[in-house]
Amino acid sequence: MLAQERHELILRSLRRHGRLRVADLVAELGVSAITVRRDLAELDSAGLLRRVHGGAIGVGTADQGAHGSRLTIGIIVPSATSYYSEVIRGAEAIADRYGARLVLGVSGYDVTTERERLDKVLGIGVAGLLISTALGDGDAARLDSRLDDIDVPVVLMERAFGFPHAAREYDHVRTDHAYGAMLALRHFLALGHRRIAINLQATVTAYWLRRGIESAAQALGVDVFLSPVDLPMRGDDPGAIAQLDAFLAECESFGSRAVLVHSDEHGARLVERAMELGLRVPEDLAVIAYNDVTASLAVVPLTAISPPRRALGETACDLLLRKLESPTTPIQHLSLLPTLNIRTSCGTAEAEQNLSVFRS
Repeated sequence: MLAQERHELILRSLRRHGRLRVADLVAELGVSAITVRRDLAELDSAGLLRRVHGGAIGVGTADQGAHGSRLTIGIIVPSATSYYSEVIRGAEAIADRYGARLVLGVSGYDVTTERERLDKVLGIGVAGLLISTALGDGDAARLDSRLDDIDVPVVLMERAFGFPHAAREYDHVRTDHAYGAMLALRHFLALGHRRIAINLQATVTAYWLRRGIESAAQALGVDVFLSPVDLPMRGDDPGAIAQLDAFLAECESFGSRAVLVHSDEHGARLVERAMELGLRVPEDLAVIAYNDVTASLAVVPLTAISPPRRALGETACDLLLRKLESPTTPIQHLSLLPTLNIRTSCGTAEAEQNLSVFRS
């Protein structure tokens, strides 16, 4: 088959599908991947299509981001509620600003469902993809080739996968959760607490929190106890109450009147149970929650570490859209810092000021 014939077939297929994969063209045209890439490069130079990683998109699609029409971006997240609802809203706000639209897929933290959602979102011809994978950084060794198989630009959200667990480096935007742990422990120290009990749920965030707690404890000179108790989010049944009581007993045994709990719902239920047992919050038990999605709504409003969820979605989407406009933009690894929101359950803002004065 002559090059001109291949070019005609490629452009015809592009008009039909809106997006092309090198692997599909190899099978369709019966030529090598090298030949297909050379054809795409020639058509790109002629302004008839735009090459992207692993394939090509139409020039109309590529131009949409610059001219305000409806460029389509895929976004895959583990959940559309709670933590990720703000991430989605942030990404959507930036997409609207660029005149683009988002197509959402939700994995439910299931790797099989994630692959299905990826196939559907990619199948409609998105120009790029934002993704927070079902697997977290602590499970990087379990990654298969799904990321490396994606043939459009990708920006990871709240994930930092790279070599050797992935074949190439990816742009990513993530919250520095280890810094968030440092913020919590630093505030406890400012309040005079040097023995701190920790309860973390089995989530992808816990991987970074543990690392932050270890380094913060050493840097600040505080003692920490990481509890194995699986705290309930709610419930007054005997099993839930027994778990709460077990953790409170651990705190007493450890000599801690300060606890860091991930997440808000677990912290709120812990405070309720502590008060049922006659403990005063924060006088007898100071509590900091991690996430700050519902912390302010607790019976005793919870002091909380607040990841910049909306800003994360905004930053990731902006990075992806700029990547589509300028494909040669260097890969970026961006970390956003969480903040400490002080409420009734822990202490006052003056405590942080006191710590600063003490250190100076």
